Amino acid sequence: MPVQIARNIDDALAALAAHHPSEPIAGGTDLMVDVNFGRKRLLNVVAIDRVAELKDLSLGQRVRVGAGVTYTSLLHEARGQIALAEASRTVGSPQIRNAGTIGGNIATSSPAGDTLPVLAALDATIVLRSATAERRVPFTRFMTGPKRNERHHDELVVAAEWDDAGPAQTFIKIGTRNAMVIAVASLALVVDRARRRVGVALGSCGPTIIRATEAERFAAGLVEEHGWSKPLAASEAAHAEFGRLVAAAAKPIDDVRGTAAYRRHSLAVIAGRALARVGAVA
Repeated sequence: MPVQIARNIDDALAALAAHHPSEPIAGGTDLMVDVNFGRKRLLNVVAIDRVAELKDLSLGQRVRVGAGVTYTSLLHEARGQIALAEASRTVGSPQIRNAGTIGGNIATSSPAGDTLPVLAALDATIVLRSATAERRVPFTRFMTGPKRNERHHDELVVAAEWDDAGPAQTFIKIGTRNAMVIAVASLALVVDRARRRVGVALGSCGPTIIRATEAERFAAGLVEEHGWSKPLAASEAAHAEFGRLVAAAAKPIDDVRGTAAYRRHSLAVIAGRALARVGAVA
């Protein structure tokens, strides 16, 4: 099996264009699972773990996270990106977090990908590049199905970008245990007080990451009522209604990790907790 080792992004893109089909590999924490279980056969590999351009982490009013940034880096260096750090903490073991990258999570596009609800709730844009062009795809359009997305075979996921949303954000995941587990259900909630926007996104509850738009409107109305610059002191009934709307947005199935009914119940519970947690942050 030919392995092309890319030293820079141009090397990687040239190799992808010249050797089709090719699989880019950085940490390999998703790809090698499929290979080991016989679900994927590799014909050509392009190693991109040495590409420095993919490891950029820029924090400011506009946040840019390179595809090669690891979960460990997100956990310790992505200052202010609270939900992303919380999601990164739930990924696998320390060894997996040291190797796995956000670009791999994005490109794999599993509905259970831990960082993906956060990107959806943040209204992130995915930056894709080929040898001839660069394009930006809103995350809401990027995933097209389970492990399917808008990336062309000759493109790399280069980065994810979004406007800094401030500290009122969180990520909560339900699993059979606290660590090294695939999500049964997950939720990201972002209250961007500066832009007066609420983002709610659900993982492991449908074929793609789901935006709970009715729940977003309801939460935005609650925050508007209390004032966008003030902590939110919502009633117990409001928390319950928010949870109901979140659960109603889900499209879960029964599988080995949990039933559809359990997923909906879990989402309602963690949605109420997330609203209380985020609402307390001014």
